[in-house]
Amino acid sequence: MNKDISNVELINLASEVMQPKHIGDCFVGQVGAALVTDKGNIYRGVCLDTGSGLGFCAERTAISQMITNKEYKVKKIVAVWNDNPEKDLYVLPPCGVCRHYMFMLSEDALDIDVVLGSDKTVKLKDLYPLSEWPNKEAALNQK
Repeated sequence: MNKDISNVELINLASEVMQPKHIGDCFVGQVGAALVTDKGNIYRGVCLDTGSGLGFCAERTAISQMITNKEYKVKKIVAVWNDNPEKDLYVLPPCGVCRHYMFMLSEDALDIDVVLGSDKTVKLKDLYPLSEWPNKEAALNQK
């Protein structure tokens, strides 16, 4: 268990699971993700890209691994991309679907640390604008 894992360590863990491969019309494994939970456990996953749009992002694969193991709170998460081992490794921000998936996990999900580089981390709320529910003062007067 490691609650204080560095960005570089988490990036390396995500990159270790990547294994880009074409399977028919699908391209899988070119994005890897790693997350650390509030309990300090690490879960990883890869993407499954399909031509039909029914693919599954690496972040959601890692989160599914976490949930399968009866954990429900992400502390920190990263996704990395490389479709060729001879190319550079890139850190990716989560797509809109993954951002929403993380948001739905817990009441304090907006405080998840999203790694955007070896020395850059932002909160999910910074990537998820206008996520607050409106208060009564913001209601439209509909008479």
